Amino acid sequence: MTADPVTLPVIDVADPERAAGPIAAACRDTGFFYVTGHGVPPRLPAELDAASRRFFSLPHQDKREIEMVRGGRAWRGWFPVGAELTAGSPDRKEGLYFGTELAPDHPRAGLPLHGANLFPVQVPELRPLVLSYVDALTAAAQRVLRGVARSLDLPADYFAAGYTAVPTVLFRIFHYPPAPPGDPGWGVGEHTDYGLLTLLGQDDNGGLQVHTPGGWIDAPPLPGAFVCNIGDMLERLTGGWYRSTPHRVRNTSGRDRLSFPFFLDPDFLSRVPPLPDRAATDAGGRRRWDDASPLAFTGTYGDYLTAKVARVFPQLRANLT
Repeated sequence: MTADPVTLPVIDVADPERAAGPIAAACRDTGFFYVTGHGVPPRLPAELDAASRRFFSLPHQDKREIEMVRGGRAWRGWFPVGAELTAGSPDRKEGLYFGTELAPDHPRAGLPLHGANLFPVQVPELRPLVLSYVDALTAAAQRVLRGVARSLDLPADYFAAGYTAVPTVLFRIFHYPPAPPGDPGWGVGEHTDYGLLTLLGQDDNGGLQVHTPGGWIDAPPLPGAFVCNIGDMLERLTGGWYRSTPHRVRNTSGRDRLSFPFFLDPDFLSRVPPLPDRAATDAGGRRRWDDASPLAFTGTYGDYLTAKVARVFPQLRANLT
């Protein structure tokens, strides 16, 4: 592990026992770290990037053939720049929403955020690449969680045998157009992630910023590594011992930026054990971005998640009910 005070640590997660200590330190400090030893073939992110750029270069009317309104309760497909909200403000990005591919007769296919993905006929190679990427990142995220479990003195398979035995998998591909010079808007504003764990692939253009105890820092791409951050549910499960960390994106590169956030979350039908509520502040007294505590909810993870995502696309809220 590297430990430069102005950068995020780099942790090899191939061995959960060796990764446990560095993961504990990172989750207590910034909630963010770079992941190596993840097992994802290097060609896969490169090929997915190329196919994604072909999709985002399509005419608007072609992209609308798979717009999210066509995805129904599965909450899949394309959205245009400005359609997604963060804390009520439009993001300067467009994107594609994917998840675990389920056949129509699958027992969970009728649940919100579950079902079939939408793929563009104009870029046929995107389908096999996305499905392979989802499989590879699911395995990588479970590998990271083995290290997280050991960092909490739990058995290595604590998550894989429980909360993530049937995980809720969400995958996004985001395109951030270049921000005009002096533009104060954000590609995505300050926020934390909802679930357990996020693995982020990003191109060479940078733009991600993380709020550390010393203030905002850049989290530039690192060849061969993913940016990993913990989400609100891991904060809940640890009673606030590990903290989900605010982050944001602004594309000032002058080029089209792509990012590939992958979310591994608890089983949609599982209940997250209630823990004592805590103030919605970090250790330094800074208010959370949404002024709310991730520890304060009851019900299943699915109840929690659908309420959260309905705030991101309020115009599609009816599809989730």
